Amino acid sequence: MASSQSAAAAETFSKEFVIERLFDAPRELVWKVFTERDHLMRWWGPKGFKMMVGELDLRPGGIFLYGMQAPNGSEMWGKWVFREIVEPERLVFVSSFSDKNAGLTRHPMAPTWPIEMLGTATFIDQGGKTLLVNRVVALNASSEERATFEGNFDSMTQGWGGTWDQLAAYLATLQA
Repeated sequence: MASSQSAAAAETFSKEFVIERLFDAPRELVWKVFTERDHLMRWWGPKGFKMMVGELDLRPGGIFLYGMQAPNGSEMWGKWVFREIVEPERLVFVSSFSDKNAGLTRHPMAPTWPIEMLGTATFIDQGGKTLLVNRVVALNASSEERATFEGNFDSMTQGWGGTWDQLAAYLATLQA
């Protein structure tokens, strides 16, 4: 136990990126579409990307491994490793780019992007709607990686905004 506490204490973090959105859907539904493979396959990822593969093992230590196809036909892989799951309130996970075998890789277009990021998604009930707050930090990154991460907050706001647009549209189809 002491060794895991020592490892956790040794982790370093960048400045925090935060994005939030109020979704017109109950918290249980937003949680469900964020934590079930078949739903994630329908909305997760940047606008214009198509999910090709998704494997989900929702438990602490489990992973979500996914492969997407970009509009130009290239493939991009990523994974989440879950640290904490508090249904339907919070997910804590380490996210990274990966290969199709879940091996860590560098960002395909940004070689100084951090290898791993720690994300916390919080689902807050707002009287039948859900405030989703996503907090992300670069995990154990070099100073150059932290600078790249922190210098891209505007770009990340756009990227996450597009993903949240897709989530909102998907939620609307489920409630129609």
